[in-house]
Amino acid sequence: MLTINRTKLILLVSLYLTLFYNFTFFRSLLDAYPLEGMNYINIFSVALIVFLLNNFLFTLFGFKYLIKPLLFIVVIVSSFVAYFMDSYSIVVDTEMIRNTLQTNLNESMDLFNFKLVLYFLFLGLLPAFFIYKTKINYSSTKKEILSKLKSIILSLLLIAIIIFSFSKFYSSFFREHKPLRYNVNPTYWIYSVGKYIGSLSKGAKEEFKTIGDDAKVVEEESEDKELIILVVGETARADRFSLNGYKKETNPLLKKEDIINFPNMYSCGTSTAVSVPCMFSIYDKADYDYEKGVSTENILDVLNDTKDIKILWRDNNSDSKGVALRVDYEDYKIPKNNTICDEECRDEGMLVGLDKYIEKNKGKDILIVLHQMGNHGPAYYKRYPKEFEKFTPVCKTNELQNCTNEEINNAYDNAILYTDYFLSKVINFLKPYSKKYETAMIYLSDHGESLGENGIYLHGMPYMIAPEVQKHIPAVLWLGEGEMREDYDLEKVRSYSNREFTQDNLFHTLLGLFEVETKSYKKEMDILNESRVN
Repeated sequence: MLTINRTKLILLVSLYLTLFYNFTFFRSLLDAYPLEGMNYINIFSVALIVFLLNNFLFTLFGFKYLIKPLLFIVVIVSSFVAYFMDSYSIVVDTEMIRNTLQTNLNESMDLFNFKLVLYFLFLGLLPAFFIYKTKINYSSTKKEILSKLKSIILSLLLIAIIIFSFSKFYSSFFREHKPLRYNVNPTYWIYSVGKYIGSLSKGAKEEFKTIGDDAKVVEEESEDKELIILVVGETARADRFSLNGYKKETNPLLKKEDIINFPNMYSCGTSTAVSVPCMFSIYDKADYDYEKGVSTENILDVLNDTKDIKILWRDNNSDSKGVALRVDYEDYKIPKNNTICDEECRDEGMLVGLDKYIEKNKGKDILIVLHQMGNHGPAYYKRYPKEFEKFTPVCKTNELQNCTNEEINNAYDNAILYTDYFLSKVINFLKPYSKKYETAMIYLSDHGESLGENGIYLHGMPYMIAPEVQKHIPAVLWLGEGEMREDYDLEKVRSYSNREFTQDNLFHTLLGLFEVETKSYKKEMDILNESRVN
């Protein structure tokens, strides 16, 4: 058993973290500052600052008898963070933490592989075991306090001296390369955890705000009731829909339907935990945050407040992210409810039994939300039945870095092909009801996905630095025959359908479709308002 004092243990762990957990950070740093001239010294100075920051943080919060548990937790968590950053270029910020905590076990298992085990073993368990077995030789309380103060002051002083001595470099570094800080492990994820906990406490203090008290359906008694299915997609990117010009035929069935395609639709966030509650929220992207979202009624609540609209949420994903807490909710990830399951439960299973729900609520307007599993990664090959494996060869592992670009793209595109089939089934399910209801289907994905472009995989990047493919999403609209089509000039909708729209438009478009009158409605945000005939 090694016996050292607390200061030396912190220094050793800080050095180990700096050298072995920050591959992505230093790779990005070298991309920005190639090894030439003064950059050798500049990069060394950055590494020194990262080391000193670690030492400062662990010394500041490493109180007697708590230092070993603190370091133990840090190396374990940092090993996972290092894996996901190195393998997928994922940024572990506040929203990624929220997304992770809201992910179910089945989705988490899709990320499990041998490489992750190696990271956990060599960067997690082994250093954790070293920390556990190390005996700390504590001095008197006075000496411990003095040692702590010396280490904190010296770390801060050295950081200040380095930044001052290389002020020209650091003024450029902080101004031009701010996103690099997202990759510093463990500093940034520790900061993000603190920010996440703060958001939870702030949200808990918020008083719940109702916005649908005045909502009412305004329509003639002789009019047919609305029956609308809203499909919330998962991880689909706009450029993989052949409707948007993609070279592979990924929408062979949708192109046969009389749909309206919106090729320039953008998401509110880059993860499900952000985009789903945001798209149903009254707040636009600029004003939305988690605290406001959980403490304010969403569009489902407003429609429900009318007492004239029945709402059902069926979920084949993780959950509704809090959106459907106050409406009927059914879990379709399990065979008990979903009758179409093989390797996993399929999206099309959510259509089974909907006729019974519609019959049960005859005489009411109805909104049905179907939350897809869609293209949830990285195991894209699991997201579709085998008969949809049209594009080959495919990547049949969750270790995307071990597959070719062609294999990854084929697996992803096959999942898009299955979504095309599912949306076609939704439309054909609604068609017979068009004689008795004003029917419509709306589809839009929650966010997009990176498939290895510039070494980035999956999604969840901070919105300001996220690539276009994580924000640009597919969206289509189908209006049923009968009164629904008589209410709108479809050719006019098509004439402006290529404008840029966002998920912010969903709230007001749903109010318009259901003919709901409320002070919360903004007609300029209703995509269909310009084309309304009656």
